[in-house]
Amino acid sequence: MWEKLSKGGEKQGPAWVKDRYGVSWQIVPTVLEELLSDPDHEKSRRVVEAMLQMDKIDIEKLKQAYKGQ
Repeated sequence: MWEKLSKGGEKQGPAWVKDRYGVSWQIVPTVLEELLSDPDHEKSRRVVEAMLQMDKIDIEKLKQAYKGQ
């Protein structure tokens, strides 16, 4: 979905993309909510820090951050 929407548009940062018509979309994988809602705040913090370094969200990298890898 990310690649199709950004074709002819622009990537705008973590989870955000603007399509070729100028409409902004937020693409959020369902696993992100699970990773961020963990009661261990350190795990959630690592996920947020990893996500903020991304344009397109990479689920595997988020899972690695969650696990502290």
